[in-house]
Amino acid sequence: MSVSIDVAWKSLNKHHEELCGDKVEVLKTADSDIVILADGMGSGVKANILATLTSKILGTMLYEGADIESCVETIAKTLPICKVRKVAYATFSILQIFHNGSAYLAEFDNPSCVFIRDGKILNYPYEVREIAGKKVHEYRFTVKKNDCFVLMSDGVIYAGAGSILNLQGWTWEAMAEYTLKCTKKTLSASRLAVMLSQACDELYEEKPGDDTTVAVARVIERRVVNIFTGPPKNKVDDERLIHDFMHAEGKKVISGGTSANIAARVLNREIVTKIDSRNPDVPPMAEIEGIDLVTEGVLTLGKSLKLLKKYVRDEFDEEFFAELDADNGASRLAKLLIEECTELYLFVGTAVNDAHKESELNFDLSMRQNLVDQLIRTVKEMGKTVTVKYY
Repeated sequence: MSVSIDVAWKSLNKHHEELCGDKVEVLKTADSDIVILADGMGSGVKANILATLTSKILGTMLYEGADIESCVETIAKTLPICKVRKVAYATFSILQIFHNGSAYLAEFDNPSCVFIRDGKILNYPYEVREIAGKKVHEYRFTVKKNDCFVLMSDGVIYAGAGSILNLQGWTWEAMAEYTLKCTKKTLSASRLAVMLSQACDELYEEKPGDDTTVAVARVIERRVVNIFTGPPKNKVDDERLIHDFMHAEGKKVISGGTSANIAARVLNREIVTKIDSRNPDVPPMAEIEGIDLVTEGVLTLGKSLKLLKKYVRDEFDEEFFAELDADNGASRLAKLLIEECTELYLFVGTAVNDAHKESELNFDLSMRQNLVDQLIRTVKEMGKTVTVKYY
């Protein structure tokens, strides 16, 4: 079995603090995905520095293949200890899921991870190891498709304490049950992270008493998306490009009117334009038999990129997902890349579009290539694998 991981997180800063004292780091190695959530002691600048250092040290060492003992010992020797409280400078959770399905979780003083499988909350057995004077809980297990894991800082289970929920706060059990309820809607990691974060914010009455972070990891199947945009430099390569594109594994997207015409001609299929007056800002989509999505080119790519960049900047909330669910070319392309893609293959033609040579807007090869370059960078920042083939 080869597994892929869908990961997202959301953080709430403590009320009146500009910086968050929690830090999430996501890394990809040759054979695994690693999610690290570090919670710095206190709040504000100091906590942010402690959490950042902890997550970076752990991430760098684990990426280089270090074992957990070395990681914890390095942190113990590197970061300062609170002189007043004599307690941990930072707490952390490390989730590593290997492509072969085996997994490892280490937790040091963070609330326990919520494991959900087949509509149930699981309690995996763990071992307690003392490393450099720190008690670390270790879990080793095997994942399966649709498993869901939620790592959290302690701000999550304290949500509502002293106000809505009196002194008790949002207990781990209550939070786990709410997470289970949300997962029954088959949500993406990003949508689940938003729902959990919003629930915490509401319990805090939008004035978080502590830095609050949820990091969601879902085990998903490998999902490939192929995008063909731009005519080949040499017309004789039209058939070769379409052959490569149509024989590729995964969903098929064509971006651009000229590209769609090439595909329709080579495949001997009809293009049907879908006129939608509800979305005047986004050019209409079209349909070609055997193609999952057909959109206009430059304008649609540009608008889709804006959504993808908002996602990368962690600017996703209910309003963002409402826009992502809209029935237009830009939203559908962005949604495909955010929620239904682990690997992106781009088939890029390098000819200057004749239709734009004399245009006042001067959309030429450099404009399309600039958008493609931005798309490559942005999708890579989302943690996807990107492969490009030029014609």
